Amino acid sequence: MQNREYIKTKKLKEMQENPRFLKRVLIGIFAFYCAFVVLFYFLTGDQLIYRESRGEQEMPAATAGTVELYQGSDVTQYFMTGVQRLDSVSVLWGTYYRANAGTVTVELLRTDTGEVLMSGQFAAVDIPEGGTTTIYAQQPIEGLPGVELALHITADSAPGEAVSPLMDAENPSTGGLWLNGEQTTGLLCFSTAGTDYIRAGLHYWQLVSIVGAVLLAVLVFAWNRYQRGRQDILAEAILAVKKYRFLIKQLVSRDFKTKYKRSVLGVFWSFLNPLLTMIVQYFIFSTIFKSDIEYYPAYLLVGIVSFNFFNEACGMGLMSIIGNSGLITKVYMPKYIYPLTRVMSSVVNLAISLIPLIIVSMFTGVHFRKSALLALYFLVCLILFTLGVVLLLSAAMVFFRDVQFLWNVISMIWMYATPLFYPETILPDQFKFVLQINPLYHIIKAERTCILGGVSPDPVVYVQCLLMALAALLIGALVFKKTQNKFVLYL
Repeated sequence: MQNREYIKTKKLKEMQENPRFLKRVLIGIFAFYCAFVVLFYFLTGDQLIYRESRGEQEMPAATAGTVELYQGSDVTQYFMTGVQRLDSVSVLWGTYYRANAGTVTVELLRTDTGEVLMSGQFAAVDIPEGGTTTIYAQQPIEGLPGVELALHITADSAPGEAVSPLMDAENPSTGGLWLNGEQTTGLLCFSTAGTDYIRAGLHYWQLVSIVGAVLLAVLVFAWNRYQRGRQDILAEAILAVKKYRFLIKQLVSRDFKTKYKRSVLGVFWSFLNPLLTMIVQYFIFSTIFKSDIEYYPAYLLVGIVSFNFFNEACGMGLMSIIGNSGLITKVYMPKYIYPLTRVMSSVVNLAISLIPLIIVSMFTGVHFRKSALLALYFLVCLILFTLGVVLLLSAAMVFFRDVQFLWNVISMIWMYATPLFYPETILPDQFKFVLQINPLYHIIKAERTCILGGVSPDPVVYVQCLLMALAALLIGALVFKKTQNKFVLYL
């Protein structure tokens, strides 16, 4: 009789507490979203609105000189640019390996109005063989795409003391190259630099307001369904975590402690393992790739920490249902909690592994900027993607025990298909598609951009990584949900 009263009282208490708890969590989710979009805006800064222009003129390889640029001679290159906000123009020079004299003048003009957009003067003696000179705009010049421009170069040097702009004689010029008033076949060796607008960044607040409105509608819908006593996936998931939080904590603790059971160094291996792996791979590959990759030790460690988390979580997660068969057949709780706790225990390991990454980055001269905090976004995408893969693997493992052996092969292939210790530039063009279809490549590349590059990736990269993570999570969750009722028949 007392047990019945106790159970009845407990259920009544839960019924009273659950609505308040669910309401607080739903409000917290929306508040977190609002805080995130504001913080994201300040962390990205101008990189949210501008990106390196895709219409820049790259410096062609020099195959010949133009003219000896003494007083009375001139070089003019007509061209059009695709750069939306032009910052600078650079010219490549030959000096005939001698000490020259005089002053070189470089101007960029609009041919339709004759307006000088930017200009600069350079002492010929300061120009080295194969060196460049660059003229800069006082502020980025807009409205130039589709407008014909002229790069006009003159000098006041004496013959025998003049430099020569270089050209690519084999490259036809679309605008026309003129040497001393005569049109010539070829292209002046020059390059342009600037930025383009990012449309999504220009309308950032409108876009996040729309997403926020959709999120708010989803949260209100979940709350109303719960209030009416109807099933709602979001509300049920939140309340399930609350109800089984003690068991979740115990399972995460058990998985984490079991990994280092009877180990002398214990949890210190979470710190030491990625560091030792980095050292070994650094000594093996640094002589091959060091010249191509800046901050190579930190580059290595970003890849190692991220992939080790993914590989460890998947390796542990695929056994999460099989390994807990005793609990599943005796105690009722949502089955997705078992793979979830395996991933959560690996997240703890991931957090510890970030310590050597920070230390190595500091010692190798990486300058941490505010964009480094944006790497946390991609770590969240990595965790969501990993959870989706773990749900899929754990469900498949129940029905096909060979999955554990196949996964060993797949994970090895996946490791070599992801640029962890090599630069992506060494891959032949016919194999570049492997990177494009590899979610881990996009996530790890974005992390490196934030940490090592000190800049924010293009806004489309944030959407791309999130969509890949959510797609994996959705597929894994659907497969797991559809098959979970059959688990007990195969355990």
